[in-house]
Amino acid sequence: MAHSVKAGDKAPDFTLPSQAGEPVRLSDRLGERVVILYFYPKDETPGCTKEACAFRDSYEVFTDAGAEVIGVSSDSVASHLAFAGHHKLPFTLLSDEDGSVRKSYGVPSTLGLLPGRVTYVIDRAGVVRHVVNSQLNIGKHIDSALEIIRELQAERA
Repeated sequence: MAHSVKAGDKAPDFTLPSQAGEPVRLSDRLGERVVILYFYPKDETPGCTKEACAFRDSYEVFTDAGAEVIGVSSDSVASHLAFAGHHKLPFTLLSDEDGSVRKSYGVPSTLGLLPGRVTYVIDRAGVVRHVVNSQLNIGKHIDSALEIIRELQAERA
């Protein structure tokens, strides 16, 4: 496993397919926007559904603050398409089926089995500004990300 990406590190660039099957490159999403990149274990599980719906419910606040939300798991493009449709998720979900991007960020596993739940706030220059690593405290991911987004927005003003 690679070292864990920390605040102050350059975010590793990658290209993964979205739920629509389109390639998404992280570096193409930066510049104009801050990216909230969140890794989660699995589509349609209780905690992951709660997290995705919390990001959905705060989506307008994130976009108004100049941020884009992107979720990543090892689920397939088809699984992401169904998950996004079922819960009306307005943001991009990326399929990291071989786990290579998860590994490049050093996202830990829980008990060595369950893929970890980690959120990265990446500024417009591609620098990780904040990391939230909590498998169970889902609200912390959204609240912390919103706080950092607001700080970055204030710095830019």
